[in-house]
Amino acid sequence: MTDQSDSTRRHSSPVVDGPGKSASRAMLRAVGFSDDDFQKPQVGVASTWSMVTPCNSHIGELAEHARDGADRAGGKGVIFNTITISDGIANGTEGMKYSLVSREVIADSIETVAGCEGFDGLVAIGGCDKNMPGCMMGLSRLDRPSVFVYGGTILPGEGHTDIVSVFEAMGAHSRGDIDRIELKNIEETAIPGPGSCGGMYTANTMASAIEALGMSLPGSSAQNAVSNDKRDDCEAAGEAVLELLKRDIKPSDIMTREAFENAITVVIALGGSTNAVLHLVGMARTAGVELSLDDFTAIGKRVPVVADLRPSGHYMMSELVAIGGIQPLMKLLLDAGLLHGDCLTVTGRTLAENLAEVEGYPDAQDIIAPLGEPVKAESHLRILYGNLAPEGAVAKITGKEGTHFRGTARVFNSEEEAQAGINDGTVVAGDVVVIRYEGPKGGPGMREMLTPTSAIMGRGLGNDVALITDGRFSGGSHGFVVGHMAPEAFDGGPLALVEDGDVITIDAEANTIDVAVGGEDIEQRHAAWQRPAPRYTKGVLAKYARLVSSASTGAVTDDD
Repeated sequence: MTDQSDSTRRHSSPVVDGPGKSASRAMLRAVGFSDDDFQKPQVGVASTWSMVTPCNSHIGELAEHARDGADRAGGKGVIFNTITISDGIANGTEGMKYSLVSREVIADSIETVAGCEGFDGLVAIGGCDKNMPGCMMGLSRLDRPSVFVYGGTILPGEGHTDIVSVFEAMGAHSRGDIDRIELKNIEETAIPGPGSCGGMYTANTMASAIEALGMSLPGSSAQNAVSNDKRDDCEAAGEAVLELLKRDIKPSDIMTREAFENAITVVIALGGSTNAVLHLVGMARTAGVELSLDDFTAIGKRVPVVADLRPSGHYMMSELVAIGGIQPLMKLLLDAGLLHGDCLTVTGRTLAENLAEVEGYPDAQDIIAPLGEPVKAESHLRILYGNLAPEGAVAKITGKEGTHFRGTARVFNSEEEAQAGINDGTVVAGDVVVIRYEGPKGGPGMREMLTPTSAIMGRGLGNDVALITDGRFSGGSHGFVVGHMAPEAFDGGPLALVEDGDVITIDAEANTIDVAVGGEDIEQRHAAWQRPAPRYTKGVLAKYARLVSSASTGAVTDDD
Protein backbone atom coordinates (compact mmCIF):
# COMPACT_ATOMS: atom_id res chain seq x y z
CA MET A 1 0.00 0.00 0.00
CA THR A 2 1.14 3.55 -0.63
CA ASP A 3 1.19 6.43 1.81
CA GLN A 4 -1.87 8.49 0.94
CA SER A 5 -0.73 11.21 3.36
CA ASP A 6 2.25 12.04 1.08
CA SER A 7 1.73 15.71 0.19
CA THR A 8 3.81 15.32 -2.99
CA ARG A 9 1.15 12.91 -4.32
CA ARG A 10 -2.03 14.74 -3.42
CA HIS A 11 -3.33 14.60 -7.02
CA SER A 12 -2.07 11.18 -8.17
CA SER A 13 -2.93 9.36 -4.96
CA PRO A 14 -6.73 9.43 -5.56
CA VAL A 15 -6.12 8.03 -9.04
CA VAL A 16 -3.85 5.06 -8.24
CA ASP A 17 -4.01 4.17 -4.53
CA GLY A 18 -5.87 1.25 -2.99
CA PRO A 19 -7.82 -1.80 -4.21
CA GLY A 20 -10.53 0.41 -5.67
CA LYS A 21 -8.06 1.78 -8.21
CA SER A 22 -6.94 -1.52 -9.70
CA ALA A 23 -8.44 -0.56 -13.07
CA SER A 24 -6.47 2.69 -13.13
CA ARG A 25 -3.25 0.88 -12.31
CA ALA A 26 -3.96 -1.76 -14.95
CA MET A 27 -4.22 0.92 -17.61
CA LEU A 28 -1.02 2.58 -16.45
CA ARG A 29 0.92 -0.68 -16.38
CA ALA A 30 0.26 -0.91 -20.11
CA VAL A 31 2.11 2.39 -20.69
CA GLY A 32 5.13 1.45 -18.59
CA PHE A 33 4.28 1.88 -14.90
CA SER A 34 5.71 -0.59 -12.38
CA ASP A 35 4.68 -1.26 -8.78
CA ASP A 36 7.30 1.22 -7.59
CA ASP A 37 6.06 3.92 -9.94
CA PHE A 38 2.65 4.01 -8.27
CA GLN A 39 4.35 5.24 -5.11
CA LYS A 40 6.04 8.20 -6.85
CA PRO A 41 4.77 11.70 -7.57
CA GLN A 42 3.59 11.90 -11.17
CA VAL A 43 5.05 14.69 -13.28
CA GLY A 44 3.18 15.49 -16.47
CA VAL A 45 5.41 16.73 -19.30
CA ALA A 46 3.36 18.87 -21.69
CA SER A 47 5.10 18.65 -25.06
CA THR A 48 4.27 20.94 -27.96
CA TRP A 49 6.16 18.69 -30.38
CA SER A 50 4.97 18.85 -33.96
CA MET A 51 6.42 18.70 -37.44
CA VAL A 52 4.09 21.64 -38.23
CA THR A 53 6.87 24.15 -37.59
CA PRO A 54 10.65 24.27 -37.02
CA CYS A 55 9.93 26.06 -33.73
CA ASN A 56 8.64 22.76 -32.31
CA SER A 57 10.13 20.02 -34.47
CA HIS A 58 12.77 19.10 -31.85
CA ILE A 59 10.60 19.31 -28.74
CA GLY A 60 9.71 15.60 -28.72
CA GLU A 61 13.31 14.80 -27.79
CA LEU A 62 13.41 17.63 -25.23
CA ALA A 63 10.28 16.22 -23.55
CA GLU A 64 12.06 12.90 -23.10
CA HIS A 65 14.92 14.67 -21.35
CA ALA A 66 12.46 16.43 -19.02
CA ARG A 67 10.80 13.09 -18.24
CA ASP A 68 14.19 11.51 -17.54
CA GLY A 69 15.05 14.34 -15.16
CA ALA A 70 11.82 13.84 -13.24
CA ASP A 71 12.44 10.09 -13.07
CA ARG A 72 15.99 10.49 -11.77
CA ALA A 73 14.76 12.84 -9.04
CA GLY A 74 12.31 10.23 -7.75
CA GLY A 75 9.17 11.03 -9.73
CA LYS A 76 7.37 9.31 -12.58
CA GLY A 77 7.38 11.40 -15.74
CA VAL A 78 4.45 11.09 -18.14
CA ILE A 79 4.66 12.81 -21.53
CA PHE A 80 1.55 14.14 -23.22
CA ASN A 81 1.07 16.43 -26.19
CA THR A 82 -0.71 19.66 -26.83
CA ILE A 83 -1.04 21.53 -30.11
CA THR A 84 0.93 24.18 -31.91
CA ILE A 85 0.33 26.19 -35.04
CA SER A 86 2.84 28.17 -37.10
CA ASP A 87 2.38 31.91 -37.47
CA GLY A 88 5.23 32.01 -39.97
CA ILE A 89 3.42 29.59 -42.25
CA ALA A 90 -0.11 30.92 -41.75
CA ASN A 91 0.63 34.67 -41.86
CA GLY A 92 -1.35 36.48 -44.52
CA THR A 93 -3.93 33.70 -44.85
CA GLU A 94 -7.31 32.91 -43.35
CA GLY A 95 -5.57 30.24 -41.29
CA MET A 96 -3.83 32.92 -39.24
CA LYS A 97 -7.15 33.49 -37.47
CA TYR A 98 -6.44 30.31 -35.52
CA SER A 99 -3.15 31.63 -34.13
CA LEU A 100 -4.28 33.49 -31.00
CA VAL A 101 -7.06 30.92 -30.61
CA SER A 102 -4.34 28.27 -30.22
CA ARG A 103 -3.18 29.99 -27.01
CA GLU A 104 -6.53 29.17 -25.43
CA VAL A 105 -6.59 25.62 -26.85
CA ILE A 106 -3.13 24.97 -25.39
CA ALA A 107 -4.17 26.28 -21.97
CA ASP A 108 -7.40 24.30 -22.08
CA SER A 109 -5.68 21.07 -23.12
CA ILE A 110 -2.96 21.23 -20.47
CA GLU A 111 -5.57 21.91 -17.81
CA THR A 112 -7.75 19.12 -19.18
CA VAL A 113 -5.10 16.40 -19.30
CA ALA A 114 -3.44 17.23 -15.97
CA GLY A 115 -6.77 17.72 -14.24
CA CYS A 116 -8.07 14.38 -15.49
CA GLU A 117 -4.96 12.26 -15.00
CA GLY A 118 -3.99 13.54 -11.57
CA PHE A 119 -0.48 14.81 -12.26
CA ASP A 120 1.13 16.19 -9.13
CA GLY A 121 3.49 18.55 -10.96
CA LEU A 122 4.21 19.63 -14.49
CA VAL A 123 6.87 20.61 -16.98
CA ALA A 124 5.62 22.47 -20.05
CA ILE A 125 7.88 22.91 -23.09
CA GLY A 126 6.99 25.50 -25.72
CA GLY A 127 8.48 26.72 -28.98
CA CYS A 128 6.29 28.85 -31.27
CA ASP A 129 5.09 32.04 -29.68
CA LYS A 130 1.51 31.16 -28.55
CA ASN A 131 2.96 28.11 -26.79
CA MET A 132 4.50 30.22 -24.05
CA PRO A 133 1.46 32.12 -22.75
CA GLY A 134 -0.78 29.13 -23.50
CA CYS A 135 1.38 26.87 -21.34
CA MET A 136 1.62 29.46 -18.60
CA MET A 137 -2.13 29.98 -18.48
CA GLY A 138 -2.69 26.24 -18.22
CA LEU A 139 -0.11 25.89 -15.43
CA SER A 140 -1.61 28.87 -13.62
CA ARG A 141 -5.13 27.44 -13.72
CA LEU A 142 -3.92 24.13 -12.28
CA ASP A 143 -1.62 25.79 -9.70
CA ARG A 144 0.49 22.70 -9.15
CA PRO A 145 4.30 22.79 -8.82
CA SER A 146 5.48 23.51 -12.35
CA VAL A 147 8.38 24.66 -14.52
CA PHE A 148 8.21 26.13 -18.02
CA VAL A 149 10.97 25.30 -20.51
CA TYR A 150 11.60 27.26 -23.70
CA GLY A 151 12.43 25.12 -26.73
CA GLY A 152 15.16 27.55 -27.75
CA THR A 153 16.04 29.88 -30.59
CA ILE A 154 16.94 29.03 -34.17
CA LEU A 155 20.37 29.81 -35.63
CA PRO A 156 20.71 32.52 -38.30
CA GLY A 157 20.24 31.66 -41.94
CA GLU A 158 22.72 32.32 -44.72
CA GLY A 159 23.69 35.98 -44.87
CA HIS A 160 22.34 36.66 -41.36
CA THR A 161 18.74 36.06 -42.47
CA ASP A 162 15.61 34.84 -40.71
CA ILE A 163 11.88 34.47 -41.38
CA VAL A 164 11.32 38.25 -41.43
CA SER A 165 14.01 38.49 -44.13
CA VAL A 166 11.80 36.27 -46.27
CA PHE A 167 8.67 38.35 -45.69
CA GLU A 168 10.53 41.56 -46.51
CA ALA A 169 12.09 39.95 -49.58
CA MET A 170 8.56 39.20 -50.77
CA GLY A 171 7.81 42.92 -50.55
CA ALA A 172 11.03 43.79 -52.34
CA HIS A 173 10.14 41.33 -55.12
CA SER A 174 6.68 42.85 -55.54
CA ARG A 175 8.37 46.25 -55.92
CA GLY A 176 10.78 44.85 -58.52
CA ASP A 177 13.94 45.33 -56.44
CA ILE A 178 14.90 41.64 -56.48
CA ASP A 179 14.13 38.90 -58.97
CA ARG A 180 12.58 35.49 -58.34
CA ILE A 181 15.97 33.79 -58.16
CA GLU A 182 17.10 36.10 -55.35
CA LEU A 183 13.78 35.60 -53.55
CA LYS A 184 14.07 31.82 -53.84
CA ASN A 185 17.63 31.87 -52.51
CA ILE A 186 16.50 33.74 -49.38
CA GLU A 187 13.55 31.36 -49.05
CA GLU A 188 15.85 28.31 -49.22
CA THR A 189 18.49 29.50 -46.75
CA ALA A 190 16.78 31.66 -44.11
CA ILE A 191 15.51 28.80 -41.90
CA PRO A 192 18.43 26.41 -41.32
CA GLY A 193 16.86 24.04 -38.76
CA PRO A 194 14.88 23.71 -35.52
CA GLY A 195 14.15 26.56 -33.19
CA SER A 196 11.95 29.60 -32.75
CA CYS A 197 12.24 32.68 -34.97
CA GLY A 198 15.62 34.25 -34.37
CA GLY A 199 15.07 37.92 -33.45
CA MET A 200 13.50 39.47 -30.37
CA TYR A 201 10.18 38.46 -31.87
CA THR A 202 7.28 37.15 -29.81
CA ALA A 203 8.70 33.71 -28.98
CA ASN A 204 12.01 35.00 -27.63
CA THR A 205 10.21 37.92 -25.99
CA MET A 206 7.78 35.68 -24.10
CA ALA A 207 10.46 33.17 -23.16
CA SER A 208 12.50 36.03 -21.66
CA ALA A 209 9.43 37.38 -19.87
CA ILE A 210 8.68 34.00 -18.31
CA GLU A 211 12.26 33.59 -17.10
CA ALA A 212 12.06 37.07 -15.55
CA LEU A 213 8.70 36.07 -14.05
CA GLY A 214 10.51 33.26 -12.24
CA MET A 215 8.74 30.34 -13.93
CA SER A 216 11.74 29.06 -15.92
CA LEU A 217 15.13 27.99 -14.67
CA PRO A 218 17.87 30.62 -15.08
CA GLY A 219 19.13 30.70 -18.67
CA SER A 220 16.21 28.80 -20.20
CA SER A 221 15.10 31.67 -22.43
CA ALA A 222 18.51 32.25 -24.01
CA GLN A 223 19.71 28.91 -25.35
CA ASN A 224 19.98 27.57 -28.88
CA ALA A 225 17.30 25.01 -29.70
CA VAL A 226 19.80 22.35 -30.68
CA SER A 227 22.41 22.39 -27.93
CA ASN A 228 23.63 20.51 -24.89
CA ASP A 229 22.55 23.48 -22.78
CA LYS A 230 18.95 23.04 -23.88
CA ARG A 231 18.95 19.31 -23.17
CA ASP A 232 20.46 19.97 -19.75
CA ASP A 233 17.82 22.64 -19.12
CA CYS A 234 15.04 20.13 -19.77
CA GLU A 235 16.54 17.52 -17.46
CA ALA A 236 17.05 20.11 -14.73
CA ALA A 237 13.43 21.24 -15.11
CA GLY A 238 12.18 17.71 -14.51
CA GLU A 239 14.33 17.49 -11.39
CA ALA A 240 13.24 20.93 -10.20
CA VAL A 241 9.56 19.96 -10.15
CA LEU A 242 10.30 17.28 -7.53
CA GLU A 243 11.96 19.86 -5.30
CA LEU A 244 9.03 22.22 -5.80
CA LEU A 245 6.68 19.40 -4.80
CA LYS A 246 8.63 18.77 -1.61
CA ARG A 247 8.47 22.46 -0.73
CA ASP A 248 4.90 22.91 -2.04
CA ILE A 249 5.89 25.90 -4.19
CA LYS A 250 3.19 26.58 -6.76
CA PRO A 251 2.78 29.05 -9.65
CA SER A 252 0.60 31.27 -7.45
CA ASP A 253 3.57 31.65 -5.08
CA ILE A 254 5.77 32.83 -7.95
CA MET A 255 3.44 34.70 -10.33
CA THR A 256 2.88 37.75 -8.12
CA ARG A 257 2.26 41.35 -9.09
CA GLU A 258 5.95 42.14 -8.50
CA ALA A 259 7.01 39.21 -10.68
CA PHE A 260 4.86 40.49 -13.54
CA GLU A 261 6.49 43.90 -13.12
CA ASN A 262 9.87 42.16 -13.48
CA ALA A 263 8.67 40.50 -16.68
CA ILE A 264 7.52 43.83 -18.14
CA THR A 265 10.84 45.44 -17.21
CA VAL A 266 12.87 42.79 -19.03
CA VAL A 267 10.60 42.90 -22.09
CA ILE A 268 11.11 46.66 -22.35
CA ALA A 269 14.88 46.47 -21.86
CA LEU A 270 15.08 43.88 -24.65
CA GLY A 271 12.88 45.88 -27.06
CA GLY A 272 10.39 43.01 -27.10
CA SER A 273 7.22 42.33 -29.06
CA THR A 274 3.91 44.18 -28.67
CA ASN A 275 2.34 40.76 -28.18
CA ALA A 276 3.92 40.74 -24.71
CA VAL A 277 1.34 43.31 -23.66
CA LEU A 278 -1.56 41.09 -24.76
CA HIS A 279 -0.06 37.91 -23.31
CA LEU A 280 1.18 39.26 -19.98
CA VAL A 281 -2.16 40.95 -19.30
CA GLY A 282 -3.91 37.68 -20.23
CA MET A 283 -1.57 35.59 -18.06
CA ALA A 284 -2.02 37.94 -15.11
CA ARG A 285 -5.79 37.83 -15.51
CA THR A 286 -5.70 34.03 -15.42
CA ALA A 287 -3.46 34.14 -12.34
CA GLY A 288 -5.76 36.59 -10.55
CA VAL A 289 -3.13 39.34 -10.57
CA GLU A 290 -4.15 42.95 -11.24
CA LEU A 291 -2.30 44.16 -14.34
CA SER A 292 -3.41 46.71 -16.92
CA LEU A 293 -2.17 48.46 -20.03
CA ASP A 294 -1.28 51.48 -17.93
CA ASP A 295 1.27 49.44 -15.98
CA PHE A 296 3.35 49.18 -19.15
CA THR A 297 3.37 52.98 -19.38
CA ALA A 298 4.29 53.47 -15.73
CA ILE A 299 7.15 50.96 -15.86
CA GLY A 300 8.24 52.19 -19.28
CA LYS A 301 8.93 55.68 -17.93
CA ARG A 302 11.79 54.37 -15.81
CA VAL A 303 13.11 51.45 -17.93
CA PRO A 304 15.24 52.08 -21.04
CA VAL A 305 15.59 49.92 -24.14
CA VAL A 306 19.19 48.67 -24.17
CA ALA A 307 19.14 45.74 -26.63
CA ASP A 308 20.06 46.16 -30.29
CA LEU A 309 18.04 43.16 -31.44
CA ARG A 310 15.90 42.48 -34.47
CA PRO A 311 13.46 43.46 -35.86
CA SER A 312 14.36 47.11 -35.27
CA GLY A 313 17.97 46.39 -34.32
CA HIS A 314 20.78 44.37 -35.84
CA TYR A 315 21.40 41.23 -33.79
CA MET A 316 19.71 37.87 -33.37
CA MET A 317 18.93 35.93 -30.22
CA SER A 318 21.66 33.38 -30.93
CA GLU A 319 24.18 36.23 -30.77
CA LEU A 320 22.81 37.32 -27.40
CA VAL A 321 23.06 33.68 -26.28
CA ALA A 322 26.76 33.72 -27.21
CA ILE A 323 27.53 36.59 -24.81
CA GLY A 324 25.56 35.24 -21.84
CA GLY A 325 21.84 35.59 -22.62
CA ILE A 326 19.54 37.68 -20.44
CA GLN A 327 20.97 36.80 -17.02
CA PRO A 328 23.66 39.53 -17.12
CA LEU A 329 20.99 42.00 -18.28
CA MET A 330 18.78 41.05 -15.36
CA LYS A 331 21.74 41.53 -13.02
CA LEU A 332 22.26 45.03 -14.45
CA LEU A 333 18.59 45.85 -13.97
CA LEU A 334 18.57 44.44 -10.44
CA ASP A 335 21.66 46.41 -9.43
CA ALA A 336 20.01 49.56 -10.82
CA GLY A 337 16.94 48.98 -8.66
CA LEU A 338 14.70 48.19 -11.62
CA LEU A 339 13.80 44.61 -10.62
CA HIS A 340 12.18 43.19 -7.49
CA GLY A 341 14.91 40.90 -6.18
CA ASP A 342 12.83 39.25 -3.46
CA CYS A 343 10.48 37.44 -5.89
CA LEU A 344 10.44 33.66 -5.52
CA THR A 345 11.41 31.54 -8.54
CA VAL A 346 11.21 27.89 -9.60
CA THR A 347 14.71 27.30 -8.24
CA GLY A 348 13.20 27.73 -4.77
CA ARG A 349 15.43 30.79 -4.38
CA THR A 350 14.69 34.46 -4.96
CA LEU A 351 15.57 36.28 -8.15
CA ALA A 352 18.35 38.14 -6.33
CA GLU A 353 19.80 34.87 -5.05
CA ASN A 354 19.74 33.39 -8.57
CA LEU A 355 21.59 36.42 -9.94
CA ALA A 356 24.14 36.79 -7.13
CA GLU A 357 26.98 34.99 -8.95
CA VAL A 358 26.10 36.06 -12.51
CA GLU A 359 28.97 37.72 -14.36
CA GLY A 360 28.51 40.73 -16.61
CA TYR A 361 28.72 40.84 -20.38
CA PRO A 362 32.16 40.84 -22.02
CA ASP A 363 33.60 44.28 -22.70
CA ALA A 364 33.79 43.80 -26.47
CA GLN A 365 30.09 43.57 -27.30
CA ASP A 366 27.54 46.03 -28.63
CA ILE A 367 24.34 43.98 -28.38
CA ILE A 368 23.40 45.28 -24.92
CA ALA A 369 24.11 48.96 -24.31
CA PRO A 370 24.94 50.36 -20.87
CA LEU A 371 21.89 51.55 -18.94
CA GLY A 372 23.34 55.07 -19.05
CA GLU A 373 23.70 55.02 -22.85
CA PRO A 374 20.51 53.24 -23.96
CA VAL A 375 19.10 52.63 -27.41
CA LYS A 376 16.01 54.48 -26.17
CA ALA A 377 15.66 56.23 -22.82
CA GLU A 378 12.06 55.11 -22.29
CA SER A 379 9.99 52.15 -23.36
CA HIS A 380 9.35 51.40 -27.04
CA LEU A 381 5.97 49.91 -26.05
CA ARG A 382 3.57 52.82 -26.09
CA ILE A 383 -0.01 52.60 -24.82
CA LEU A 384 -2.01 55.15 -26.81
CA TYR A 385 -5.43 56.61 -26.01
CA GLY A 386 -7.65 59.00 -27.90
CA ASN A 387 -10.90 59.23 -29.80
CA LEU A 388 -9.77 56.29 -31.96
CA ALA A 389 -8.88 54.08 -28.98
CA PRO A 390 -10.83 54.96 -25.81
CA GLU A 391 -9.80 51.64 -24.20
CA GLY A 392 -6.23 51.85 -25.45
CA ALA A 393 -3.99 50.71 -28.29
CA VAL A 394 -0.44 49.34 -28.39
CA ALA A 395 2.40 50.69 -30.51
CA LYS A 396 6.04 49.66 -30.83
CA ILE A 397 7.99 52.87 -31.42
CA THR A 398 11.76 52.50 -31.22
CA GLY A 399 12.36 56.10 -32.28
CA LYS A 400 13.83 55.09 -35.63
CA GLU A 401 10.37 55.59 -37.14
CA GLY A 402 10.01 59.01 -35.50
CA THR A 403 7.59 59.72 -32.70
CA HIS A 404 4.82 61.53 -34.60
CA PHE A 405 2.82 60.68 -37.70
CA ARG A 406 0.02 62.62 -39.34
CA GLY A 407 -1.61 61.30 -42.48
CA THR A 408 -4.81 60.50 -44.30
CA ALA A 409 -6.74 57.31 -43.72
CA ARG A 410 -6.69 54.54 -46.32
CA VAL A 411 -9.34 52.16 -45.03
CA PHE A 412 -9.51 48.39 -45.55
CA ASN A 413 -11.99 45.98 -43.99
CA SER A 414 -9.64 42.99 -43.93
CA GLU A 415 -5.96 42.11 -44.08
CA GLU A 416 -6.39 40.70 -47.60
CA GLU A 417 -7.83 43.99 -48.88
CA ALA A 418 -4.95 45.90 -47.31
CA GLN A 419 -2.33 43.57 -48.75
CA ALA A 420 -3.76 44.01 -52.23
CA GLY A 421 -3.80 47.80 -51.78
CA ILE A 422 -0.14 47.82 -50.72
CA ASN A 423 0.97 45.56 -53.56
CA ASP A 424 -0.92 47.38 -56.32
CA GLY A 425 0.26 50.86 -55.33
CA THR A 426 -3.03 52.10 -53.85
CA VAL A 427 -1.18 52.79 -50.60
CA VAL A 428 1.14 55.78 -51.04
CA ALA A 429 3.40 57.94 -48.89
CA GLY A 430 1.43 59.92 -46.34
CA ASP A 431 -1.22 57.25 -45.85
CA VAL A 432 -2.34 55.82 -42.55
CA VAL A 433 -3.38 52.30 -43.49
CA VAL A 434 -6.44 51.29 -41.45
CA ILE A 435 -7.09 47.54 -41.21
CA ARG A 436 -10.27 46.83 -39.27
CA TYR A 437 -12.63 43.96 -38.42
CA GLU A 438 -9.54 41.91 -37.54
CA GLY A 439 -9.93 42.10 -33.75
CA PRO A 440 -10.49 39.20 -31.33
CA LYS A 441 -14.21 39.00 -32.18
CA GLY A 442 -14.29 40.55 -35.62
CA GLY A 443 -11.54 38.48 -37.25
CA PRO A 444 -12.19 36.41 -35.32
CA GLY A 445 -8.81 35.67 -33.83
CA MET A 446 -6.91 38.98 -34.05
CA ARG A 447 -4.54 38.10 -36.88
CA GLU A 448 -0.95 39.37 -36.93
CA MET A 449 -0.19 41.88 -39.68
CA LEU A 450 3.33 40.71 -40.52
CA THR A 451 2.54 40.30 -44.21
CA PRO A 452 1.28 43.87 -44.80
CA THR A 453 3.91 45.47 -42.55
CA SER A 454 6.65 43.52 -44.32
CA ALA A 455 5.18 44.51 -47.69
CA ILE A 456 5.27 48.17 -46.64
CA MET A 457 8.93 47.83 -45.63
CA GLY A 458 9.75 45.86 -48.77
CA ARG A 459 8.18 48.56 -50.99
CA GLY A 460 10.32 51.23 -49.35
CA LEU A 461 7.44 52.95 -47.54
CA GLY A 462 8.52 52.16 -43.99
CA ASN A 463 9.26 55.80 -43.13
CA ASP A 464 6.31 57.26 -45.04
CA VAL A 465 3.31 55.11 -44.10
CA ALA A 466 1.71 54.28 -40.75
CA LEU A 467 -0.56 51.30 -40.12
CA ILE A 468 -3.25 51.00 -37.45
CA THR A 469 -5.46 48.00 -36.74
CA ASP A 470 -7.65 46.23 -34.22
CA GLY A 471 -5.58 43.18 -35.09
CA ARG A 472 -2.07 42.75 -33.78
CA PHE A 473 1.50 42.46 -35.00
CA SER A 474 4.13 39.80 -35.22
CA GLY A 475 7.16 40.39 -33.08
CA GLY A 476 8.91 40.68 -36.44
CA SER A 477 6.87 43.70 -37.52
CA HIS A 478 8.49 47.11 -37.44
CA GLY A 479 7.70 50.57 -38.71
CA PHE A 480 5.13 53.08 -37.48
CA VAL A 481 2.48 50.57 -36.46
CA VAL A 482 -0.34 50.65 -33.87
CA GLY A 483 -2.42 47.59 -32.98
CA HIS A 484 -4.84 46.22 -30.40
CA MET A 485 -7.18 49.21 -31.04
CA ALA A 486 -9.95 48.91 -28.47
CA PRO A 487 -12.89 48.75 -28.57
CA GLU A 488 -12.50 46.82 -31.81
CA ALA A 489 -14.44 47.73 -34.93
CA PHE A 490 -16.74 44.70 -34.69
CA ASP A 491 -17.97 46.01 -31.33
CA GLY A 492 -18.67 49.42 -32.86
CA GLY A 493 -15.38 50.94 -31.76
CA PRO A 494 -14.34 54.23 -33.38
CA LEU A 495 -12.13 52.40 -35.90
CA ALA A 496 -15.34 51.19 -37.54
CA LEU A 497 -16.33 54.78 -38.31
CA VAL A 498 -13.14 56.00 -40.03
CA GLU A 499 -13.48 56.91 -43.71
CA ASP A 500 -10.93 57.33 -46.50
CA GLY A 501 -9.32 60.74 -46.29
CA ASP A 502 -9.88 61.32 -42.57
CA VAL A 503 -6.82 62.90 -40.98
CA ILE A 504 -5.27 60.72 -38.29
CA THR A 505 -2.60 61.89 -35.85
CA ILE A 506 -0.40 59.53 -33.84
CA ASP A 507 1.77 61.01 -31.11
CA ALA A 508 4.06 58.51 -29.40
CA GLU A 509 5.34 61.11 -26.95
CA ALA A 510 1.94 62.28 -25.71
CA ASN A 511 0.69 58.68 -26.23
CA THR A 512 -2.36 59.71 -28.23
CA ILE A 513 -4.13 58.56 -31.39
CA ASP A 514 -6.94 60.65 -32.78
CA VAL A 515 -8.99 61.23 -35.91
CA ALA A 516 -9.92 64.78 -36.89
CA VAL A 517 -13.66 64.25 -37.17
CA GLY A 518 -16.16 66.33 -35.22
CA GLY A 519 -18.36 64.78 -32.57
CA GLU A 520 -21.53 65.41 -34.55
CA ASP A 521 -20.11 63.69 -37.63
CA ILE A 522 -18.99 60.73 -35.51
CA GLU A 523 -22.49 60.42 -34.06
CA GLN A 524 -24.01 60.44 -37.54
CA ARG A 525 -21.58 57.77 -38.72
CA HIS A 526 -22.29 55.67 -35.66
CA ALA A 527 -26.05 55.91 -36.22
CA ALA A 528 -25.57 54.68 -39.80
CA TRP A 529 -23.11 51.91 -38.89
CA GLN A 530 -24.21 48.28 -38.90
CA ARG A 531 -22.27 45.43 -37.37
CA PRO A 532 -21.06 43.05 -40.08
CA ALA A 533 -22.35 39.49 -40.02
CA PRO A 534 -20.03 37.12 -38.12
CA ARG A 535 -17.52 35.53 -40.45
CA TYR A 536 -17.90 32.19 -38.65
CA THR A 537 -20.98 30.75 -36.97
CA LYS A 538 -19.74 27.22 -36.18
CA GLY A 539 -16.57 25.66 -34.89
CA VAL A 540 -13.70 26.88 -32.76
CA LEU A 541 -13.50 30.37 -34.31
CA ALA A 542 -17.20 31.01 -33.64
CA LYS A 543 -16.84 29.69 -30.09
CA TYR A 544 -13.81 31.93 -29.54
CA ALA A 545 -15.64 35.00 -30.87
CA ARG A 546 -18.49 34.39 -28.42
CA LEU A 547 -16.20 34.01 -25.39
CA VAL A 548 -13.22 36.30 -25.96
CA SER A 549 -12.68 39.51 -24.02
CA SER A 550 -11.31 42.78 -25.38
CA ALA A 551 -7.65 43.01 -26.36
CA SER A 552 -7.33 45.62 -23.60
CA THR A 553 -7.96 42.87 -21.03
CA GLY A 554 -5.77 40.23 -22.65
CA ALA A 555 -8.25 38.63 -25.09
CA VAL A 556 -8.93 35.78 -22.66
CA THR A 557 -11.80 33.29 -22.85
CA ASP A 558 -12.17 32.28 -19.20
CA ASP A 559 -13.09 35.58 -17.57
CA ASP A 560 -15.66 35.60 -14.81
